[in-house]
Amino acid sequence: MSLVQYIILRKDLQTVLNWPLGALVAQACHASTAVLELTKEDESTKAYLKDLDRMHKVVLAAPDLNVLLSLVQTLTARDIYFKVWTEDPENIPTALALKPYPKEEVKALLKHLQLFT
Repeated sequence: MSLVQYIILRKDLQTVLNWPLGALVAQACHASTAVLELTKEDESTKAYLKDLDRMHKVVLAAPDLNVLLSLVQTLTARDIYFKVWTEDPENIPTALALKPYPKEEVKALLKHLQLFT
């Protein structure tokens, strides 16, 4: 079973709010690390972390906060486990990371999002 971790990062942080690239990368890393810690006893997470040299991550762009929050509702309704990363002290939701899933299980829920570039 091939597992993938999807990370969704707000594009407007870059294009509208002019956040530096390093800050954006940090947000994606925070979200990814947090969800892996929260699901460390999950069998999919254990399998994903078993072969560290072959981890597969996909970083997608949510155009803005509204799209990110809409995705939260969609994932919650489908019982997909994720973690929203909120940057403090600004209290700004910046990214969302799913626990590792088989690609086929979640790709339809994310197909409206493009790769983060």
